[in-house]
Amino acid sequence: MKNLSILAIILAVLAIIAFIVLWPLGTVGAGERGILLRWGAVTGKVLNEGLYIRIPLADRIEIMDVKIQKEEVLATAASRDLQTVESKVALNYHIDPERVANIYQEIGISYNLRLIDPALQESVKSTTAKYTAEELITKREEVRDAIKAHLVTKLEPRGILIDDFNIVDFQFSASFNQAIELKVTAEQSALAAKNKLEQIKFEAEQQVAEARGKAEALRIESAALQSSPQILELRALEKWDGKLPSVMGSGATPFINVGSVIR
Repeated sequence: MKNLSILAIILAVLAIIAFIVLWPLGTVGAGERGILLRWGAVTGKVLNEGLYIRIPLADRIEIMDVKIQKEEVLATAASRDLQTVESKVALNYHIDPERVANIYQEIGISYNLRLIDPALQESVKSTTAKYTAEELITKREEVRDAIKAHLVTKLEPRGILIDDFNIVDFQFSASFNQAIELKVTAEQSALAAKNKLEQIKFEAEQQVAEARGKAEALRIESAALQSSPQILELRALEKWDGKLPSVMGSGATPFINVGSVIR
């Protein structure tokens, strides 16, 4: 009787295990696709999100993520002027839902290691070699677009669709950074010297203009004096305080001929 109870328990456990293993129902999650394998071979049938039914033992479902994913790598390359450049780049991509079966069959689930990372490295290196180190900084957007276009050419025929690409950072050698710093310092010094020269030139022009103005005023006044001597009396009258001398000699005349001025 005891042996029968043990046997019943063993059979029950085996039945549970068999039920779990042979369970024909399953689900494909949101943003995923299921690849139907029959006896280990890719059938080409792709299961969309939701519930599915499989044949126990014969069928197996391999889940592939088709949501947008991110791949970030460091790539060391040489610029056109042979400067060492270390680039940190980030790629946003997703698998073409219509081609997941082909990707699984031809590349496998490690497509990022087998396909995306090498394509990133090669695209960064080949594009970086077309620009000088300084151009990589000043033409950053152009470089980014060139790398992205290269990635599209490499990956989209294989079913990897590019959503976005960004250059996170450029790192240059210490000698190049020092050269850039010296160049910026020299340019700033040259600009300061130019501004100082412009200031000196402006001040000199102001002094020349002022001297010309004074000379012109003197010329006009001299011409006026020559044409009308009464202007001298007018100038004296302008400076007169209105008081006549307290003592005047006999027969003396006023020092200003008022009548002639106001006539």
